Amino acid sequence: MKRTILITAAFVLLASVAWAQGGQSTRPRIVPAPMPEATPAPDREQATRTGPPVLIGASKPTPTPTSDAGNTVIADDDEVIRVETNLVTMPVSVLDRDGRFIAGLQQRDFQIFENGVEQKVEFFQSVEQPFTVILMLDVSPSTQFRIEEIRDAAITFVNKLRPGDRVMVIAFDEKFRVLSPPTGDRYMLRNAIMSANIGNGTSLYDSVDQVLKRELPQINGRKAVVLFSDGVDTTSRRSNYRSTLEQASEIDALFYSVWYDTTSDNNVGMGQPQQVPAPRRGGRVTMADILGAILTGGNVPMGRGGTQPSSQDYETGRRYMEELSLSTGGRKFEARTLVNLDAAFSGIAEELRRQYTLGYYPDKVGQIGERKQIKIRVARPNVVVRAKNSYVVGQTDRTLAGK
Repeated sequence: MKRTILITAAFVLLASVAWAQGGQSTRPRIVPAPMPEATPAPDREQATRTGPPVLIGASKPTPTPTSDAGNTVIADDDEVIRVETNLVTMPVSVLDRDGRFIAGLQQRDFQIFENGVEQKVEFFQSVEQPFTVILMLDVSPSTQFRIEEIRDAAITFVNKLRPGDRVMVIAFDEKFRVLSPPTGDRYMLRNAIMSANIGNGTSLYDSVDQVLKRELPQINGRKAVVLFSDGVDTTSRRSNYRSTLEQASEIDALFYSVWYDTTSDNNVGMGQPQQVPAPRRGGRVTMADILGAILTGGNVPMGRGGTQPSSQDYETGRRYMEELSLSTGGRKFEARTLVNLDAAFSGIAEELRRQYTLGYYPDKVGQIGERKQIKIRVARPNVVVRAKNSYVVGQTDRTLAGK
């Protein structure tokens, strides 16, 4: 009897343990999830002030979804945040009367005026940086007696390079040719320059258009164009005087024009365009054409036959190159001698390498399409300030396009 009671008690004990273990194995283990830290709401004033800068003349960034013109929109599950990007920045060169860069200026030395109203300088930078320059060589028939000078002048500029600087070489006549991609290899650049040969026609406006739309947007950092030409266009089809000036003023690159006066080389006088014979061999000017013109006292063919540019065409070309430079904040030079060009190129290289950068938030953003005038003053006597002098408020995202 006693033994039966002990066996029964043991069985009950074992059953209790098994039940307890089985119940524990089926109960879920609950671990409290950590509470996320609260993220403070963005301050609107700070968001406005810290938006990415918009460079006067910069090509427009890839657009992001927007709910209204002028505001960049960032959407999530809970809210929409609008961040305005109204910071206007621009490169500024400060030179003395001899064209030498003035170093050591501070933020307090600059004043910015928009439409006559002084703005607070919010961004300032003065850092020496490498640059990339596109050399555009006019190899049209009108420059055939100056081609050696143009080559020598281009090589003179290449000799001003420092480590990190790069040059791209482009030649144009009726066609547009890339002779060298951006590089700092002087040997490659000299070979590219020496390979530039006289062609036929002059598509100056189309060539400038292609540089503005295709070549410059692919180049990062400080960049500029040095254009060697007499400015006369004879064969452009897609672009014109005004359209290229407007495009040039909307990109963050300076144009430096080296103007060659080729009127005397081509016997251009006052009055109406002169009739000349059509060139042989598929439209190209040949040595026989040149020698024949010299022997007979005639004129060398200038294009696809027909008319030679008049004195008015050459004056238009000179004015075009001057406006192209001024509208972008660059300079125009006249290629009287290579000695003058050597000094000019030294100044261009120094100017590009050592620019100041200024930025401000306009007190009034303005209406889309409105043109605003900019003036920069420097608290130093006898200085020359070079920068863009106006911009147009952007059409869709208030990107400020300089002019």
